[in-house]
Amino acid sequence: MIRQRRTSIPVPVGRVIVGGGAPVVVQSMTNTDTADIAGTVQQVRELARAGSELVRITVNTAEAAAAVPHIRERLDGMGVVVPLVGDFHFNGHKLLTQHPACAEALAKYRINPGNVGRGAKKDPQFAAMIEVACRYDRPVRIGVNWGSLDQELLTSMMDENARADTPRDVNAVMHDAVISSALASAARAEALGLAAERIIISCKMSGVQDLIAVYSQLAERCRYPLHLGLTEAGMGSKGIVASTAALAVLLQQGIGDTIRISLTPEPGGDRTQEVIVAQEILQTMGIRAFTPMVIACPGCGRTTSTYFQTLAQQIQSHIRQRMPQWRREYRGVEDMTVAVMGCVVNGPGESRHANIGISLPGTGERPVAPVYVDGQRALTLKGDHIAAEFQQMVEDYIASHYAPREES
Repeated sequence: MIRQRRTSIPVPVGRVIVGGGAPVVVQSMTNTDTADIAGTVQQVRELARAGSELVRITVNTAEAAAAVPHIRERLDGMGVVVPLVGDFHFNGHKLLTQHPACAEALAKYRINPGNVGRGAKKDPQFAAMIEVACRYDRPVRIGVNWGSLDQELLTSMMDENARADTPRDVNAVMHDAVISSALASAARAEALGLAAERIIISCKMSGVQDLIAVYSQLAERCRYPLHLGLTEAGMGSKGIVASTAALAVLLQQGIGDTIRISLTPEPGGDRTQEVIVAQEILQTMGIRAFTPMVIACPGCGRTTSTYFQTLAQQIQSHIRQRMPQWRREYRGVEDMTVAVMGCVVNGPGESRHANIGISLPGTGERPVAPVYVDGQRALTLKGDHIAAEFQQMVEDYIASHYAPREES
């Protein structure tokens, strides 16, 4: 059983609430050059359509900062209202102060304490960014990353540990340094006038056990909303598995108010995969529902035909494609389950447990496919158009079982 959610302060980010018991928010980040207005608008639109509730964009140059208000304007013109988060490193103090239209167009700023400045420049440059956030009443994510940790702080803590009678493990000191950097920066932001209700914290690590250890401690030491993400998670199955392993443990403990899955895309790959993985983690854990769940058997010697695999893929793709419209038109459709099974062993049983399910014939079985609706056998499909007919049955089920949103 998932533990009760950790109590955190609610922070509004545009139209979205992070923390305070609100649903865990899914966010993503573009990988376009932000100065490329058309390309960035297109990717933000795709990420939002996939279900990203916040989208972060890189703001690293004057050209990128100048583009931000135009990106916001174009998205608004398309009806894409997803809040934009500006990701700042090294020169954020200049970009936010020199480009007020950028500062105003963004719904939130991400500040990395390790990349704000060195030595005597650090405090005034951090203060400049916080002052802009206060001026426009924008929330800030204090986003510490172990790969760009404040080296002065880390060196000081390592030296202190070395002088101790019983030095601690180096990893434990590293964890403390990451947490201390985040909490000290948040305290400094509050001292500069930023309300606690405008602060979100993240402490990203690239190791699963490191991330779990850091957030477990962080959750006990503050009430700020926490953004979860395994940094540099990797590509393909490695990135998905590592992110799932880390975030699932924390979410099970009730820790986490917003998440991002930092996948490295395959060459030419779809950036929206990170949104889908984040949603599937939350949905399979029973935390949130985003899209009807397709239950499909893995196949075995009884299902030597790939027909059921093709049908399962077609149904899942159809649901993903139709979900944005269904979400707009029907209330509760994201809770539906669809079963696509491959033989008589578990097929009828799983199909009965789903809202609507189909049990395809295995090797040597009669070439018919019974369909079950709400636990009852409704009809049997056969012939060359089973996939199209079943998809239409799913469409008809949704239209007849879920109330139109305009009635709410």
